[in-house]
Amino acid sequence: MSADSRLILAAPHPAALAAARRAAERGGNAVDAALAAAAALTVVYPHQCSLGGDLIALVHSPDGTVRAIVSAGAAAQNVDVGALRAADRRMPAQGPQTVTVPGVVAGWTALAESYGTQGTLAATLRDAAELAENDATVSPGLARAIRERATQIAADPGLTALLTDPDGAPLTEGAPLPQPRLAAVLRNLADDPWSFYRGAVAEALAEGLRRAGSPLTAADLAAHRPETVEPLVLDTADTRWWAAPPPSQGATLLAALDGTDELRRGTAPRKGRGELRDQPPPARSQRTARSAEHLITRCQDASAARDRLLGDPRRSQPNLDGLLHPAPLAGTQPPEPPSRPAGDTVAITAIDDSGLAISLIQSVYQTFGSGICDPSTGIVLHNRGSAFSLEPGHPARIGPGLRPPHTLCPVLGRSGDLLLAAGCQGGRAQPQILAQTVPALMDPDADPAAVLDRPRWVVGSRDIGQETQTLLAEPGSVPEELSPGIPVVVTPGRTDLAGHTQAVRLSADGRLDGAADPRADGGTVLYGAPTAPAPEGIPA
Repeated sequence: MSADSRLILAAPHPAALAAARRAAERGGNAVDAALAAAAALTVVYPHQCSLGGDLIALVHSPDGTVRAIVSAGAAAQNVDVGALRAADRRMPAQGPQTVTVPGVVAGWTALAESYGTQGTLAATLRDAAELAENDATVSPGLARAIRERATQIAADPGLTALLTDPDGAPLTEGAPLPQPRLAAVLRNLADDPWSFYRGAVAEALAEGLRRAGSPLTAADLAAHRPETVEPLVLDTADTRWWAAPPPSQGATLLAALDGTDELRRGTAPRKGRGELRDQPPPARSQRTARSAEHLITRCQDASAARDRLLGDPRRSQPNLDGLLHPAPLAGTQPPEPPSRPAGDTVAITAIDDSGLAISLIQSVYQTFGSGICDPSTGIVLHNRGSAFSLEPGHPARIGPGLRPPHTLCPVLGRSGDLLLAAGCQGGRAQPQILAQTVPALMDPDADPAAVLDRPRWVVGSRDIGQETQTLLAEPGSVPEELSPGIPVVVTPGRTDLAGHTQAVRLSADGRLDGAADPRADGGTVLYGAPTAPAPEGIPA
């Protein structure tokens, strides 16, 4: 990246923004900056992401091509499916049986090799090591997680060592967060990132997994490979959207986005059939309620299709048509989701003025993942395997070397006027959250901060702390006239369950802007001096 180039990045923590700026100052591009932010977040946000989690990203190249990087880990080759079925009808929510191979480090390496600047990843990992050794502190979000998960932390020696002081008291906001073992791992990875899978780090991690009771072995770690694949594509009236393919729930997002042009024009259909075109138009409040009902219904249908149809293409090709064009629930009860995966994810988005853009999502799934922090490495291990099904014949049923269905859902959008990279925290509700935000962000005149500040809603049950299918609404997010057909619970104010969205944009006139969600701890960083717009505008 040249000295007069510019980039913008959005992330949910100040340490991530500082790391991104350092990468840009070293000459890094948008992907380098995103990787720097991602590495820093594994140090300061162990409740949401770590070296022991997974990664899915979308990258838009300056020539206009888009690829998905899927680094989602698989179940152990010697997983005992019979024993899991005998113990319960569901996968356990946390614990050693829910740990799949972590994909984050391999995903970083694939991104750096394909899109990054030579040597930047190594420098980034050394910066992250210094942050882990000397500079990390407890953020407001992490402090909330420590308070809420005190019992879980006390049950695991590694988490206890990480998140309590020498007297055994839980760490509070602003307290130092030293992680010397993690710092040593990061320095090792700076020299050889593949040592996480085939080397000294892999050997230490495999031994820690064995002691914790996980069936994963060094051979399972060594077998992991990130994938660079074609994304899913949706063309609406004025925007082309890209999402990640299975095992990501990207198809669920595209199913929700299909039809949002009509929602923005206020022409969403009635819930019933056969509306006469010569009827007088409804009042504005009625149109708003109707549009909201339409999007809520579409999101419910898409979510139910995901729960029935999404699986790993390594087993068999998922029913993409059913995922992208979900049949209406028609009053039937959607599948019951697993327990709530709160605090599950971090999203990082970045664009530079060359047209290189990235939406990167990394995660430990539930808060503190599996509830296991390996004491020898300081790595918090995710519980992505809890998303497997134990139901015979289900597309997501667990099996040796298979990957579970993934909530990670990055998105890119491009029109003649604008290139957008967006992503969010929010677990299974990520498509719902993005469907409420990204169409508005494609308006070049919209203020991204104002869009992300708008109140939002999510639909769920156990995954949002409700016993039955419920619409959980921030105040002002749904009109009073709304009749969604399910209970409505209005929250006292903003809620983390409505997601932490990060969005950045490049306009055809060369303008860079973006915003970080006010529900999180972060912001944006804009690096570089303004330059003249590229004559060809947004690559098509």
